[in-house]
Amino acid sequence: MSNLIKENAIANDEWTLVNLPASQVEERKQAGKVVLFKLTGEQTVTDEQIAGTVIPTTGKVIVPLSVYVAQKDTLKSRMNAGSAGIWLDTHEALETLISNVDDINNLPIIAVHVERFADGRIFSLGTLLRTRYGFRNELRAFGDVLRDQLFFLKRSGFNSYLIRAGRSAEEALASLNDFTIPYQGAVDEPSPVFKRYNRVV
Repeated sequence: MSNLIKENAIANDEWTLVNLPASQVEERKQAGKVVLFKLTGEQTVTDEQIAGTVIPTTGKVIVPLSVYVAQKDTLKSRMNAGSAGIWLDTHEALETLISNVDDINNLPIIAVHVERFADGRIFSLGTLLRTRYGFRNELRAFGDVLRDQLFFLKRSGFNSYLIRAGRSAEEALASLNDFTIPYQGAVDEPSPVFKRYNRVV
């Protein structure tokens, strides 16, 4: 069964995710431990990885942001045809994406990768893409995406979720209805509940 949830239903994935080759750069360590949290804007992709990335010549592809920046002239026709999208890690600067596309809504899909869920940057990225930059197309979360996050990802503007392998997409789908009436305003409903309901004294 597919692990993709799109528009509140389990769906087949028509996109091929293009991954970077493994890096030969040593992992950063602090006090003898591997540092898993990457700083926003930190450069973690090497020129060798970008050059070694293999992009299928046919079909719909989602390419890493760093690869798109390096090959945007080559990918322009596929982007215009709606057969190429971009994915970025939560530590990558959103401004890099915005400054390298003429119109963000020419992208049929933007995917945000969570390497390991350790903070809430994915929620901020989704909110910014929908509100500040007006992105209207498919916004996907993938990587370390778990059931308990989906309702809040939806509130942040995501409408597509690739659930982590080994987890049930059906259970994750049910989580989109964990709460009926959220109190706070968000992307999916800007008005807080006290503005949506009249209380009779």
